[in-house]
Amino acid sequence: MSKYEPLDLSGLRTISIHDRGGKVRVEHFAKPYINRTATVRESVLGSGISAFLDSLPHILAADSFRSVVAALQTARARNKMILWGLGGHVIKCGLAPILIDLMHRGYATAFALNGAAAIHDFEIAIAGQTSEDVEAVLPDGRFGTAEETGREMNAALNSEYGFGEALGRHLEKIADSKFASVSLLYEAYRHRTPVTVHVAIGTDTPHTHPTAKGENIGRASHHDFRLLCTLVKELNDGGVYLNVGSAVLLPEVFLKAVSVVRNLENPLANFTTVNFDFLQHYRPRVNVVERPHARSGGQGYSITGHHEIMIPLLAAALIETKA
Repeated sequence: MSKYEPLDLSGLRTISIHDRGGKVRVEHFAKPYINRTATVRESVLGSGISAFLDSLPHILAADSFRSVVAALQTARARNKMILWGLGGHVIKCGLAPILIDLMHRGYATAFALNGAAAIHDFEIAIAGQTSEDVEAVLPDGRFGTAEETGREMNAALNSEYGFGEALGRHLEKIADSKFASVSLLYEAYRHRTPVTVHVAIGTDTPHTHPTAKGENIGRASHHDFRLLCTLVKELNDGGVYLNVGSAVLLPEVFLKAVSVVRNLENPLANFTTVNFDFLQHYRPRVNVVERPHARSGGQGYSITGHHEIMIPLLAAALIETKA
């Protein structure tokens, strides 16, 4: 059909992730919010973050933020699905410890990751660092060639499990004990919290590794799409979906899951969606905030701000304020 053949990747030169280094290291990570005063004297509850929220004007984004906090607290109290969709920047900003803490507190019952989020978290688990200097290594083709990342992520997918579960299972065997506790994939797997991973072939660095197999990547990601549909079905009547830092892939996947659930005649209405990002892009706005609620009730919110500030602030508000 064509004189062109797919490029043979078997001779690709890889480097150790330890030699490559990383701009983000575990020592840079955030720490979960602790209401230190309340442990000493419960009567002071509300003198910190709660009082700060009360002091904000009841206008625009301030009221939207309060509404998101309230929706999450109500969902937790009613044992409803709280599904977090995560882009790579969220993990790269060191927020996994915050999300892990929220999971243990009942404010995260499932996670959906794009490929970048999974890669950054996987690298943290095995090496305590991630995020290479692309501009420095792209000119000679070293970008995306970390041997351990490509080898081990592809090895994990050589199984019958879904993408997220396969990575969690594999990390339980190979994660560095010094860093495992700040890996969302590792901790969610041990906590039996569902994690789905959604990729497009060619978007992620492990796809260039000589051991990559398209049939494994596609099978595992398709498995996780079907699992995501099950999780989205549980949003009905009070659940919350948060899209944090994915501008294209997860908003598209989420909208398809919403349609699938309704096509199969499952009720899906009166839930909350939120897009957290430092820019409000088209697809998150329409696919997450607006379209899912057309003629079905519920509410969508757009919260603009840097993840490394807004997600810890949200977590602190959930932990300290009364439901």
